[in-house]
Amino acid sequence: MSKKVLCIDFGNTRQKAALFINDVLTHTIYFDERDVAGSLFEAVKFYQPTHSILSSVINHSPDVEVLLAEMTRFHLLNPKTSKLPITTPVGKPETIGADRLALCSAAVTMNPNQNNLIIGLGTAITYNFTNVKNEFLGGGISPGMYMRMRALNDFTAKLPIVQPEWNVPLVGYDTKTNIQSGVVLGIAHEIDGFVERYRQKYNAFNVLLTGGDAVHLATHLKSKIFADTELLFKGLYAISQINFND
Repeated sequence: MSKKVLCIDFGNTRQKAALFINDVLTHTIYFDERDVAGSLFEAVKFYQPTHSILSSVINHSPDVEVLLAEMTRFHLLNPKTSKLPITTPVGKPETIGADRLALCSAAVTMNPNQNNLIIGLGTAITYNFTNVKNEFLGGGISPGMYMRMRALNDFTAKLPIVQPEWNVPLVGYDTKTNIQSGVVLGIAHEIDGFVERYRQKYNAFNVLLTGGDAVHLATHLKSKIFADTELLFKGLYAISQINFND
């Protein structure tokens, strides 16, 4: 019988999942934000996973966990109770976001006993550093791309909300491209700056970039970066392998 693991990510912007069958990611699923529990139920019924793991940074409905526990072998990613491929020698490890635990777990599974800087581009941008001892040392959090676009609209009288693009000009020629240049290239320079500061402190390390906004930024970065939009799912799968004993 095939082992099917449904790895679920409830982020601030989107709720989605990936199905792994015998270690291979085969499907990516996006849930209807108007009825997450209902669309999750339909996905579980259709794909029939044997196991499931949930990473959540939102206040999701308790029905989600009940459903998963009834229909699969279920594990809720939790910094207090989950077995992890990393250790967390930081202040208040119980407050670490589940998404950051998953990203760091993916990095140390792919690059064990190496320094890794994992940059997650979501609603917020997270900088996550793991060292050669597979310890998560912390990092940084800054506003994400859409948050910055939205802030320009919310805190001004006339600036519109603009959608990001990957081929933004350095010198904007109208309001739209001025905002795109400031936000997209501003984030690119922020990332390059962080990478350089980490390089000064740690010398050799891998840089991993993930998240939905990676497509807008990858071509603007100076640093040598490994981009993988599925990194969080791969981290959840690695954690599931440790926490399920069968």
